Amino acid sequence: MRATHRFRCRTPVRLTRLGAPPTGFTFLEIMFVVLIIGIMMTLVMPNLVGKKRKAEIATTKQQMDGLKTALQMYEMTHGEFPTTEQGLDALINRPSEVAEEDWEPCLDADAMPRDAWKNDFIYRCPGEHGRYYDLVSAGPDREEGTEDDITNYTKKDSDNF
Repeated sequence: MRATHRFRCRTPVRLTRLGAPPTGFTFLEIMFVVLIIGIMMTLVMPNLVGKKRKAEIATTKQQMDGLKTALQMYEMTHGEFPTTEQGLDALINRPSEVAEEDWEPCLDADAMPRDAWKNDFIYRCPGEHGRYYDLVSAGPDREEGTEDDITNYTKKDSDNF
């Protein structure tokens, strides 16, 4: 019997694992992913922009509520609200009309709230809209008297007085 060789010489073949991932992506695959991301951004972004504006308005209303509470504390302590001339600063610094022994600040010196757009609130006492005082945020356009103002009164309130 003749001896047979178990191994035959063959040209080398590059072996790969079955199911191995491809070594790169095709241009078409990358463009498909970019297209999907673009469609998702088109659908999601308008909703996020609207949510940001609503959150800014809600934040401003909460700041106004804090100021209303401080103004009520001032009124309970001193019998009246600060005048327009005294302004909201009267909640922190003693007005000259208030005796030093009667003075107690209603807000911390570094706690004067501002609206969501970093603007000071506008305060008027007596109020021009049938209230003891008017508290106004000029809103995102920073101009008082425009449609986006946030106030402690409503248009309906001012129409009735």
